[in-house]
Amino acid sequence: MAKHAKNYVDLKEQPIPEGSHLLEVDNLKMYFHTQDGVVHAVDGVSYTLDRGETLGVVGESGSGKSVTHMTIMGLIEMPPGKIEGGDIRYRGRSILEMTEEEMQHVRGNDIAMIFQDPMTSLNPVYKIGRQVGEGLRLHRGYSKQEALKRATELLDLVGIPEPEKRVNEYPHQFSGGMRQRVMIAMALACDPDILIADEPTTALDVTIQAQIIELMQKMQEENGNAIIMITHDLGVVADMADKIMVMYAGRPVEFGTAEEIFYDPRHPYTWGLIRSIPDHGMDEKKELTPIAGNPPSLVNLPTGCPFAPRCPYAVDICHEKLPQHITTETGHYSACHFADDPAFLKFAPENSRTRADLAVRKAAGQGASSEKKEA
Repeated sequence: MAKHAKNYVDLKEQPIPEGSHLLEVDNLKMYFHTQDGVVHAVDGVSYTLDRGETLGVVGESGSGKSVTHMTIMGLIEMPPGKIEGGDIRYRGRSILEMTEEEMQHVRGNDIAMIFQDPMTSLNPVYKIGRQVGEGLRLHRGYSKQEALKRATELLDLVGIPEPEKRVNEYPHQFSGGMRQRVMIAMALACDPDILIADEPTTALDVTIQAQIIELMQKMQEENGNAIIMITHDLGVVADMADKIMVMYAGRPVEFGTAEEIFYDPRHPYTWGLIRSIPDHGMDEKKELTPIAGNPPSLVNLPTGCPFAPRCPYAVDICHEKLPQHITTETGHYSACHFADDPAFLKFAPENSRTRADLAVRKAAGQGASSEKKEA
């Protein structure tokens, strides 16, 4: 394990070029060429991200969320994968034009990822301390002793009790929630600019979910890193995302601030996801409203809008023509033919979250900020 090559310039230490963002994904298309045909896994994803921001990426399984961000990490095997178009720029530099050696420096050091299943992501035959410290030895040139010491500090930082003892244990000796904390410690070891969290709370009980999300927010406040939270549950990103991208069948179907997505959703698929969120504050039992049907095959996408076969509001044009993004002045867009039709938008779900509630929370937050400044 060695330090960076002498001729390597650490991008994390370089200023972001004027007019650029920390991360820019521009019309990215990633297809898989298989015996059954071409799988349009990612088909035209675009967004920007800056330091301190949190982007929520939401959609059902198979919508392209994970593949988009595995592509950013350079972890897609090619072939069968092939980038058919678009670009990914980190601090103004195209990731797609980097060599594998350059990506090894970026991966884990500048952009880190928490994977879906910590049990399969952690190596069962290596002790936790070795795995958490591996990135430090690779990217920072730490010795084994230095890496183990820092790994112990990181386990303590993410709330694992008795870190001096646990650092010498194996993954099977940790619970699911603790293994997820280990994955967060590994991802944060090198203070990355961008933390990609792929379903970090899946299969965890609600108490542990809340702790994991709170931990990630705390780390973000301290380090100023950007977070990309991938999830199938809009409720998970409700209180932590600055902006949300809703994906369906490999495409972004709606994008906006968290407030716009929850209080002014303009795509029927987003409406379906919102109606699927359990309301813990309900006084009486109420059935959830599932989205009928199943996502389409990404090999044989239907003509027109991919969501049309499942959409209760679909009309002829929806089955005939692929909708383009209809964008508001704020940049909030929806890939629905009727996204700017006031009569159609009246079908949007009545959200239990009200704008008045949001205004109260914002006022309370501003008040707290003012008190801190005065202090």
